[in-house]
Amino acid sequence: MKQAVKFDDFMKNSTHFIPFKTDVTQIDLPEKFTFPFYYEPHPISKIAAEELQEYLKTQTDWKHNFGFDANEIDPIGKMFGVLVVQKQSGELGYLAAFSGKLANSNHHPYFVPPVFDILRKDGFYKLEEEFVNEVNRKLEKAEQNPALFDARKALKTVELEAEQSISDIKKKIQLRKKNRSEKRKLAREKLDSEAVELVELYLSKESMQEQYFLKDLQKQWKLKLTEAHACCEKEEAKIQALREERKLLSSALQVKIFNHYSFLNHRGEEKSLLQLFDFLAPLYPPAGAGECAAPKLMQFAYLNQLKPIALAEFWWGISPNSEVRKHLNYYPACRGKCEPILSHMLEGLVVDENPMLNNPAAGKEIEIVFEDEYIAVIYKPEEFLSVPGITILDSVYERVKKKYPEATGPLVVHRLDMSTSGLMLIAKTKEIHKSLQRLFIKRTIKKKYIALLDGEITEESGIIDLPLRVDLDDRPRQMVCFEHGKTARTKWEVIERKNGKTRVAFYPITGRTHQLRVHAAHPLGLNTPIVGDDLYGKKSTRLHLHAAQLDFKHPVSGALISVEREAGF
Repeated sequence: MKQAVKFDDFMKNSTHFIPFKTDVTQIDLPEKFTFPFYYEPHPISKIAAEELQEYLKTQTDWKHNFGFDANEIDPIGKMFGVLVVQKQSGELGYLAAFSGKLANSNHHPYFVPPVFDILRKDGFYKLEEEFVNEVNRKLEKAEQNPALFDARKALKTVELEAEQSISDIKKKIQLRKKNRSEKRKLAREKLDSEAVELVELYLSKESMQEQYFLKDLQKQWKLKLTEAHACCEKEEAKIQALREERKLLSSALQVKIFNHYSFLNHRGEEKSLLQLFDFLAPLYPPAGAGECAAPKLMQFAYLNQLKPIALAEFWWGISPNSEVRKHLNYYPACRGKCEPILSHMLEGLVVDENPMLNNPAAGKEIEIVFEDEYIAVIYKPEEFLSVPGITILDSVYERVKKKYPEATGPLVVHRLDMSTSGLMLIAKTKEIHKSLQRLFIKRTIKKKYIALLDGEITEESGIIDLPLRVDLDDRPRQMVCFEHGKTARTKWEVIERKNGKTRVAFYPITGRTHQLRVHAAHPLGLNTPIVGDDLYGKKSTRLHLHAAQLDFKHPVSGALISVEREAGF
């Protein structure tokens, strides 16, 4: 049932509190607030998100290129957030926000304002930024100074002339040295000993004079070079001084900005970015900290005595080139930028438990698929750590350590993601572990994975070559990076298409973290996430990725071992 609320009438008296258009009176409110770093959106926050999405489809208040029009250049998708809130009167509604800037602005009537607006024309940032810009203009002028070009040109000329002059003299000295050797030889053959002695004395003096001449020449050129360097250094010192001034002004401005980004929590306590990221000293907070949707929403709610009920964030538009973001998918808050901020802002609220603190392997067992006195191949269920985590010790490593108490090796030769099921190779001695690791390094161990993709792909097979590195702002998420990423290559082929899904076999050539998940989901890969991928796609009952087959040479016998285990989906 829809409530008749005209947007124009609403905006005339807007306090950024948006009443629900949908009747939500029959929806049970959550008992605890959303744990923002891993969650399934509550039904009421989904309704708020859907109403915001409807506004994004139809609004004409601003224009932003989200990538829906293929003819527009430089599209930029955007993360949006909704925070369901309750007024002191009991009325339910929601707040809306975007991360960063939208349509090149921090302010739009429908959305809550930034925590701190550095773009305000009357703010200190614009004033002090002008000081930095003035230094930049002076620096640019100094770098284009004709005197600097002349000094550098003169220095280069002197360097070339000195090198050539000294080189020419050394060649002449070498030639004369050779001539003196011939004269000495001839004198010893033709003259008596007394005459030979006089010739030797004469030739030695000639050699000494040449060396003195070379040293004098080198001193002369050294003096000229010193003078030329001094001229350059005089001009370059002006540039360096301006660079130092710019650095000092920029650092002071950055610290001032961080101190003005101040965040409340439910108790009314306030902390700045510098305080919240103090444990990372001497590093500054990461770029964009405090500009994400979730902190904006929480800050506005606290400032306006609105009770936070539930949070949800979703992506709108085209995915960035490096990350994997899918239009309309919900995403948790990023950890690198938001965890210190939101951890503080949530203090005083009753929040859902962190599901990542619960042992996902409780009640599950690993199975031995193949074993001899040297090695074992085990089956790891999904949602089961390969090695101990920061807070959870239970893992394949801990289980096999108990099963093989006499084993001397590190046991686990390779890892599977916690959410991936399948086969893992176990070594029972240090020597066998080293041998098997060498096989992995040489890529002679062949692996086959089965995955179910959340969509139908048109091609039949291929190779994906997309380099990967960790997203420093949102670990453990990986991103495609052609500049700093490590080579990641995956061979794949379609097995079956059914019910709008595609079953594929992956044959990883390299073994990077989340390689198959990113290569499946990224627009430059298959552009189709694996079903149940809560990082790069959508949640489901499980991640539908399974390590189905291992082929390798036995490290002792040399026999070819092939172990298979069917996927449970």
